[in-house]
Amino acid sequence: MILRRPLLTTASTISAPQICVRQLHHQIPLRPIPKPIPFIPDHISFLSAIGRNLSAHSSKIPSWDALFTLSSLQLKELGVEPARSRRYLLHWREKFRNGEYGIGGDCQYVKDGVAELQLVEAPVAPRDDGLEMSRWSAVATATHNPGTRRVVVNVPAGAEAPLEPLANIRGVRGIVVKGPRTIKGSHIEAIKGSKGLKARIALKEGIWEERRGHKVDGGERRKAETRAKRRAAENKEKNR
Repeated sequence: MILRRPLLTTASTISAPQICVRQLHHQIPLRPIPKPIPFIPDHISFLSAIGRNLSAHSSKIPSWDALFTLSSLQLKELGVEPARSRRYLLHWREKFRNGEYGIGGDCQYVKDGVAELQLVEAPVAPRDDGLEMSRWSAVATATHNPGTRRVVVNVPAGAEAPLEPLANIRGVRGIVVKGPRTIKGSHIEAIKGSKGLKARIALKEGIWEERRGHKVDGGERRKAETRAKRRAAENKEKNR
């Protein structure tokens, strides 16, 4: 019978891989800092838009560049707590880097945090494959003329028409048209006296916020157990 000596484990052998991973993590180069957009011109408006009370930490982050370069540990040292708030901030930071904006993020004409919208009728662009336009756009209806489409666009404040040619115009993401002339979308405010043809989006606290889920019946791990106990109690009451 051959006896083998047990392997000796020391603190250095256990923590060595973790130390290597942390060193490699800090050597990863930072991604480029994105430029502000008209709807989000500075770091204060960014923190306000993503919600979850992160605007309360705006004084701890000095600038736009700091917002996109500070690490999670540095944010913790600055007092951005709890940890889920830091994770949420880093999550939205990467989304902004990738050009994934919330409502109003693609608006180019913004004044004092307000983007004006207008419903226009634009010609249907020809298809690249040479086929004819769809039957819906080719036939006149009660809401549009043949060969046209209704689209909601961003216009400068006080403007009566878009500055871009209607043939190449694009609608604002997240905004739709309901009925003949009703602009619909989250955080949309209709402009009085415009007969439904104009509306606005105003920057406010939590306009881009992603709501946290709430636990139902004890959360996902205990859901089955909690509901089984409830059914057993209900059956017990019925059989009395």
